[in-house]
Amino acid sequence: MSSVREGSLEAPTRHAVAWKDAKFYNEDSLYQELERVFDICHGCRRCVSLCNAFPTLFDLVDESSTMEVDGVAKKDYQKVVDHCYLCDLCYMTKCPYVPPHEWNLDFPHLMLRAKAVNYKKGQVKTRDKILTSTDAVGNLAGIPVVSQIVNSVNKMPAGRKILEATLAVHAQAKLPEFHSNTLRKRMKKHQTVDNPEATGKTTGKIALFSTCYMNRNEPHIGEDFFAVFEHNQIAIRLPEKERCCGMPKLELGHLEAVEEAKNANIPVLAQLVDEGWDLTALVPSCVLMFKQELPLLFPDDPQVKKVQQAFYDPFEYLMLRHKEGKLNTNFSTALGKIAYHAACHQRVQNIGQKTKEILTLIPDTKVQIIERCSGHDGTYAVKKEFHKVAMKIVRPVVRQIENAKADHYGSDCAMAGHHIEHALDNNKTPEHPISLLRKAYGL
Repeated sequence: MSSVREGSLEAPTRHAVAWKDAKFYNEDSLYQELERVFDICHGCRRCVSLCNAFPTLFDLVDESSTMEVDGVAKKDYQKVVDHCYLCDLCYMTKCPYVPPHEWNLDFPHLMLRAKAVNYKKGQVKTRDKILTSTDAVGNLAGIPVVSQIVNSVNKMPAGRKILEATLAVHAQAKLPEFHSNTLRKRMKKHQTVDNPEATGKTTGKIALFSTCYMNRNEPHIGEDFFAVFEHNQIAIRLPEKERCCGMPKLELGHLEAVEEAKNANIPVLAQLVDEGWDLTALVPSCVLMFKQELPLLFPDDPQVKKVQQAFYDPFEYLMLRHKEGKLNTNFSTALGKIAYHAACHQRVQNIGQKTKEILTLIPDTKVQIIERCSGHDGTYAVKKEFHKVAMKIVRPVVRQIENAKADHYGSDCAMAGHHIEHALDNNKTPEHPISLLRKAYGL
């Protein structure tokens, strides 16, 4: 009789990613592990509703000559890898075979390994290298005159057709606008509150990692963050300098570029921690990068660990302050009903529904939380070959928002919010939760 447990009731644990070991890039070893994991997934299938990686795998199996994984051609494994955008939901919310279970499944990091092998072999599209080079693209598109041209072209059908033909960026996908007046420029001479009060786990001083997106694409959300946090007597500053957190390059499998970003960001952030500053970011993927992915990629780096321990989700931070009686709850404006989409990279941080908890404190405000992936992933939804699938993934989210008949809707991930906006197609724009909080305060 087999002694293998059918699932596990223990909390999942995560193993470090041994990406600097030569065995990590051994293709024979990789394909053996892919076959082993795919066989377990095929026998379980409870992740089928999460993303398109699993339906792709199960279709390959069901259409094979044996109707088992051994009937699937190895070259077709890449089709599964291409649909995984490392949301981590299968690991954190569905899979019963993650460590410490003896089957030791980590589907997202196995997909990461496959992506890294592909990158090493040069099997990466030029488009994907460009889309994940957020600093370079942002610096160019953020030049005053260039930003106007880029934004105009991105709204022109003819321009979008050219973009689709040259870079395979889908002509209908919603693309972000670029601002030459970045958040860092807007806050360059900003003077923050004096005498912040430490309480509980928080110092009352927080450095906002502005992120590529909030700095160049939606700086007004960063301004809303400043207004809300300073209204709560929290001192705020931006790091002296920063680069992309590295998440786009992680999803590409370019781990050397992730290390370069780490080497640029971590010393700056660690110095801030030494000076008594807590850390946060307004994009959940960036928070997750510092709280989970970098510590797993660089487990022996004490500076990475220091930054990890000081990094918070913005609403996690506000809730910690609230538990100590230090959150301003004098709201002047009720918001009615909010349809709130919880971003995947926030959900897998295991911090609970902190955004909902904060928004629920607003009088005469009801929050309906939507815990389904939007299918955006930063770049997945804009790619020509994946846009249709991304629109399919977002449908359940759209349906819930439409049924809610809410006064406001939005997501912790602003990019997910705009993907939902595109799918809703009702001329109603998403509002980031921090912007809703500012509105509730009447600031």
